[in-house]
Amino acid sequence: MADAALPAWLLPGFGLAFGLVVGSFLNVVIHRLPEGRSLAWPGSQCPRCQVPIAFYDNVPVLSYLWLRGRCRHCREPISLRYPAIELLTGVVFAVLAHRFGLAPMTLVWMAFAAALIAAAGIDFDHHVIPDELSVGGLAVGLAVVPAVQAWQGAELWLALRNAALGALLGGGLLWCVGFAHARVATALGRSFEHWPGEGEALPKPASLDYWTWFPGLGFGDVKLLAMVGAFVGPARVIECILAAALAGLLLGLGWIAVTRRAGAPFGFAPAIAAGALLLVMFPALRLPLP
Repeated sequence: MADAALPAWLLPGFGLAFGLVVGSFLNVVIHRLPEGRSLAWPGSQCPRCQVPIAFYDNVPVLSYLWLRGRCRHCREPISLRYPAIELLTGVVFAVLAHRFGLAPMTLVWMAFAAALIAAAGIDFDHHVIPDELSVGGLAVGLAVVPAVQAWQGAELWLALRNAALGALLGGGLLWCVGFAHARVATALGRSFEHWPGEGEALPKPASLDYWTWFPGLGFGDVKLLAMVGAFVGPARVIECILAAALAGLLLGLGWIAVTRRAGAPFGFAPAIAAGALLLVMFPALRLPLP
């Protein structure tokens, strides 16, 4: 809840403005990070004509509307995803600012949301979640979250324990699901289009792939859910898993409707992000856990 000494609209308004700017940067992250390109150089440019985008054409959402969704120079259509990511991030940040108010954890939750949105966008495009987001976010969840919670009055050892247990439970449960599915599928002789791959043998227990490479589930999903657990703790990560499963079902049905293919692959990170963010932003959706 926003600080009572401030106008009710001020913190959400700041969160919205800040989120729009961060969302613009997340578009760069989603586009460049999977390709291993610098996030800082060169500056934004049109992917077709390569003309650098001026600052007045790079204002989140507004520039897209002003330019009517086209490059100023070559008139190439600009993907609607860019303003959508900016607006999504702005709205999420506004809700977080309203809920948590003027507190250090508000910025932590904003960083959490930004990492999830970027991971969702990259996984949607490339079916991969970069370690910079999942493992980097896990490190923040294990170190920064307990430190900030202790600064706000919590017992440090309890905060550290909750972060560690949350990470182990979140990543561990998803790993168990993937590992069990792979072993059962192997025992039943099932085949998958992308596992283990054309001409490749099934992984053996002596190989790392046996423990980390599963059909229908990337190990990046395991690391991302471990990150979520480090932020939300062991009790709430169970809710996040259930919410992600429901979101994944709904997204899967929508994906089938769009692609008209029941077997069309899609990343699980968007479902994880949707489930975790909804539960963080709207506590009324949570189960009555202690």
